[in-house]
Amino acid sequence: MRVTGGQIRGSELKVLPGHLTRPTTNVARQAIFSILENSAAGWERALDLYAGTGALGIEALSRNAEWVDFVDSRKKCCDIMKYNLGKMRISHKAHIYCCSVKKAITFLSNNYGIIFIDPPYSDPSTNDLLDKLSKSSLVGENSTIVVCHANRFPLNPDYDRLHLVTERRYGDTFISIYQN
Repeated sequence: MRVTGGQIRGSELKVLPGHLTRPTTNVARQAIFSILENSAAGWERALDLYAGTGALGIEALSRNAEWVDFVDSRKKCCDIMKYNLGKMRISHKAHIYCCSVKKAITFLSNNYGIIFIDPPYSDPSTNDLLDKLSKSSLVGENSTIVVCHANRFPLNPDYDRLHLVTERRYGDTFISIYQN
């Protein structure tokens, strides 16, 4: 798996062996960032929830995001993200929170221009998370939320002040983009 665009394009990302994570494919990441480059206003600060290898947040940093907060509850994933950020020499532009997403959204207080949500496909709580995020201070006036999900847990078109702008399908991955 490689970074698909920006300053560190082509850099190889280390991934966990086996099926412990389901990294977003290069094709899906390219599609996400193509959509974002045409529609997202704020690239300064991003949040990568269920970050896994950190691929989405690292891609954002490669494409000129100034800062990314990464959240994943699995220590192995946090270690992989730390390795990937160090290898790309961008550790100084990021912080890794090794805790649950549910816990992280209770203490994070920044306003994010882009929030990536890429939960395990078996996790049915994405609707609840989107509802909580839509009412939180993490979502600002021009925030864009990118959700990678399976179709077995369909998402709503609206969550309080978040509205579905587009939805695309890449294999079994659905990408839903919400904006405030």
